[in-house]
Amino acid sequence: MVAPHRAAVLGSPIAHSLSPVLHRTAYAELGLEGWTYDRFDVDERALPGFFEALGDDWAGLSLTMPLKRAVIPLLDGISDTAASVDAVNTVVLTEDGRRTGDNTDIPGMVAALREHGIEKVHTAAILGAGATASSALAALSRICAGEVVVYVRSAARGAEMRQWAERLGVAVRIADWDDAEQALHAPLVVTTTPAGATDGLARAVPERPAALFDVLYDPWPTVLAARWSAYGGAVVGGLDLLVHQAVLQVEQMTGRSPAPLDAMRKAGERALAAR
Repeated sequence: MVAPHRAAVLGSPIAHSLSPVLHRTAYAELGLEGWTYDRFDVDERALPGFFEALGDDWAGLSLTMPLKRAVIPLLDGISDTAASVDAVNTVVLTEDGRRTGDNTDIPGMVAALREHGIEKVHTAAILGAGATASSALAALSRICAGEVVVYVRSAARGAEMRQWAERLGVAVRIADWDDAEQALHAPLVVTTTPAGATDGLARAVPERPAALFDVLYDPWPTVLAARWSAYGGAVVGGLDLLVHQAVLQVEQMTGRSPAPLDAMRKAGERALAAR
């Protein structure tokens, strides 16, 4: 009899998550019998109780908002990557009972950009200043040689991004959201805002745009990504990020490598098309 292994994605809201589709596809491709992957709507208040109820059959957890920082006190340790932004999106549960956190969003962003031929840039711009923006800043610390300009809506968020930049060793300049159209002229623009927030910027896309990384995947394409692509610019989408970070999660949770990136991407594309 095959020993069961459980994994899941936690967050609130969570019904939209494509993670079950990606991870289940990986298990099937890798021939992993007895492995299951589910989704659970869990908020910050319910998270400790969920952890207390985990049995020996649990192998790993994927975490989305609002749990990426709330989970840290519940863990035995976190990786240097996760510590760099105080955010965990991956928990690996080992047979000896340890619970270790990692952040696969950061290397996932780097891998998604590299897949599209973007390995080094001299400057970059980030639209937004939430939790995803700090991960984007960490990713840019690995590929951007110069200044990163972050466009924010509030001074408080700007101050937070300055703190992250100092911690990550990134040269950052904070700019007002009202000037966000200027960001579109950067060699790489990373948008980390909610759906619809950048729609108004589409009219300002330059005639020869460089590269856009829009972390959204539903709805897709965003208005900005569609205009960017129509003008011939390179576009990296949220599904690219989701798949690359999920590949790393599968490898950590199962101990099997390489995870089937192409099959996972195709499964994600089919699931999105069916919505």
